Amino acid sequence: MKNTRVIAAKITMNVLKGQSLNTALLNIPAQLPVRDKSFVRQLCFGVLRYYFSLHAIMMKSLNKPLSKKDDDIKALILIGLYQLAYLRVATHAAVNETTAGAIQLKKTWARGLINAILRGFLRDPTVLQQVSTDEAVYNHPQWMIKQLQADYPDEWQTICEANNQQAPMTLRVNVKRTTREAYLAHLKELAILAAPTVHSPYGVTLDIPLDVNAIPGFVQGEVSIQDEAAQQVAQLLDLQPNLRVLDACAAPGGKLCHMLELQPLLKEVVAIECDAERFDKITQNLSRIQITATTKIADALLPAQWWDGQSFDRILIDAPCSGSGVIRRHPDSKLLRRSEDITSLASQQVQLINNLWPLLAIDGLLVYATCSLFKKENDDVIAAFLAQNQDVKIEKINLSQGRATQYGWQLLPQLQGSDGFYYAILRKIK
Repeated sequence: MKNTRVIAAKITMNVLKGQSLNTALLNIPAQLPVRDKSFVRQLCFGVLRYYFSLHAIMMKSLNKPLSKKDDDIKALILIGLYQLAYLRVATHAAVNETTAGAIQLKKTWARGLINAILRGFLRDPTVLQQVSTDEAVYNHPQWMIKQLQADYPDEWQTICEANNQQAPMTLRVNVKRTTREAYLAHLKELAILAAPTVHSPYGVTLDIPLDVNAIPGFVQGEVSIQDEAAQQVAQLLDLQPNLRVLDACAAPGGKLCHMLELQPLLKEVVAIECDAERFDKITQNLSRIQITATTKIADALLPAQWWDGQSFDRILIDAPCSGSGVIRRHPDSKLLRRSEDITSLASQQVQLINNLWPLLAIDGLLVYATCSLFKKENDDVIAAFLAQNQDVKIEKINLSQGRATQYGWQLLPQLQGSDGFYYAILRKIK
């Protein structure tokens, strides 16, 4: 019988070595019962959310740091501490099963060490309040805390708190197939608790997340999984019949499908994605929703290689970014991202707008969007583009949540609401 704590420890160890959590989670054994798979995921997400405080507690408990070859034991200790500090797991099960994991890892010597650390925490759980560095208190890396403090001096603590929560599961109702009211009524019949989103007219938030295949209507294309913040993008494009639209960084295809759901009379939608694996997700989503688009595996930065010379009336650049607005969905980014990444990402983001701008028709709209909170990836990118181009007018945005920035609109992650997101609308003028 496989020890779920050991499986979670190995996945966590791979993330600590640089692998993304999404990739590492593929190592969950397929034959594992659904309940156990869910528990493994819960352990991995939890340890990464609270890594900095858990690591600080572990280091206070060790006489000397563990060697690199014992990274699996380090991860197992973190798994144990997370259960005791943040989960409602029976303490004897948490201690005994986590300690037994050392045997499965063939490191019997570590049983005593793990047992001592976990039982030491049970004797004095106030040690959690004694870890005092900013990293341990707010469970974010120091560089990220500094950047949030610079951009949001009055709100950075609230942002950190929101980033450390479990994100809600929000669905987007396919208005081509049903209405939100009808879908909510269907959920009620099935005794699935849900509520309409406040700011998106298409959104439904489930009280308790479901496995994707257990979501009513998902396989049939009636709903898709998409956060409320991302659901606002298609509306900002002001889609009308007979327009030609480019989705420049299209994977996994959520916003692409939403465009075609909202405006089925578009002349053509061209979707570009450079990553072949992520491109497959676009194809899968289009097939599930039962709609079509022109899809190309290509680099949006190099339009000469794929553009047919026909102008687009709308361009969406959902730019690659730090993901600082969706940390609660990707807690591994707190460990894998570096401050220098932001500079290189911002450079690429400016290049994307510059390279795609010639493809936009006069009076056309380009929507630039990121799931980032950092000004360097948002307003500063638009400012850099404006400094190099004169044929641009910034369109005002006024949504029911968030706030206006100098050039666009910023949403911050909400404790019980949407992700963090940034939007700017650029109109091409003569």
